[in-house]
Amino acid sequence: MSEPELKRTPLHGAHLSAGARMAGFAGYDMPIQYPDGVMKEHAWTRTSAGLFDVSHMGQARLSGEGWAAAFEAVTPGDFAALKPGRQKYSVLLNSEGGILDDLMAARPDGEGLFIVVNGACKDEDFRFLEARLPAGVRLTRLEDRALLALQGPKAAAVLAAHVPGCVDMAFMDSAAMTGFGGVDLIVSRSGYTGEDGFEISLPAAEAARAWDLLLADDRVRPIGLGARDSLRLEAGLPLYGHDVDPSVSPVEADLSFAISPSRRRRGDFPGAARILGELSGAPSRVRIAMKVLEGAPAREGAVIVDAGGSEVGVVTSGGFSPTLGHPIAIGFAPPALCAPGQRLGVVVRGRTWPVETLALPFVPHRYVRRP
Repeated sequence: MSEPELKRTPLHGAHLSAGARMAGFAGYDMPIQYPDGVMKEHAWTRTSAGLFDVSHMGQARLSGEGWAAAFEAVTPGDFAALKPGRQKYSVLLNSEGGILDDLMAARPDGEGLFIVVNGACKDEDFRFLEARLPAGVRLTRLEDRALLALQGPKAAAVLAAHVPGCVDMAFMDSAAMTGFGGVDLIVSRSGYTGEDGFEISLPAAEAARAWDLLLADDRVRPIGLGARDSLRLEAGLPLYGHDVDPSVSPVEADLSFAISPSRRRRGDFPGAARILGELSGAPSRVRIAMKVLEGAPAREGAVIVDAGGSEVGVVTSGGFSPTLGHPIAIGFAPPALCAPGQRLGVVVRGRTWPVETLALPFVPHRYVRRP
């Protein structure tokens, strides 16, 4: 059976023109790196402003009377209390408390929620939501919109030339606004690199023009998915399908902050018995961070061993950290082994290399928060 043809984002031609190396990701032909290479793209984002095409992500609006209750039926957040102009990170839960996907849900205006989900899961996510919506609540897929991410310490200064209102936003603010000469935008001050930055939803027909306008600024360079992955790993952010999957609970994944206090008191979310039990006791495994002290980077699937050589866990993401200059990894192991400063080992190509547990994130976040 032949492989399904890869989809293309509205910026596919721009990536080819820029000399990007393309590959399949989440069903799309996406830029993995540009001629500068992953290391330089990574460093540029940490020091200036990197521009990412994330149009493969799923965008939708949830609206109608009762939208908050409908969304809370499948997530552990308090969305009824989410104020217009704010955004919240959350997870879709199955009945066992496992994570079906992680997502961002915002109130950029007074019209319910604006939702962004992972590209590889978007069709399943939207079907899951649609099958559980009560009468009067609607999920509208926004398949005619692109999504850009501008990330790095100079991102705000760059974007302000095209979207002046962005400078008044703080981390996790979200707003419907116009920019790039009157284009309808949904802008959030957020991203997945650990840096300050913005995600910009806009009509697909306007994506190439906005992309070119941003790249006309010498402070901006295009960044591929290779550097996006190394940036999010340094920031200690989980990648769905690798560090998180339907067997993993928010507590195990170190995402307990996504469970709002009011929902913990009510216990009215899917898998509450398991999740509340883990919060009050101890899960059998938790996400841990490791610095590889010697040897090659430990990649996904590498076995974690204790001081005696017994298998205790598995690496779920790993690679070389351009910022720190050494390999890092995250994975799952028993809670007793997650405290910073412990010595463990990872098995790479049949040889055990020493690692030391650290606190996340590996590289400090630089989000702009309100005083």
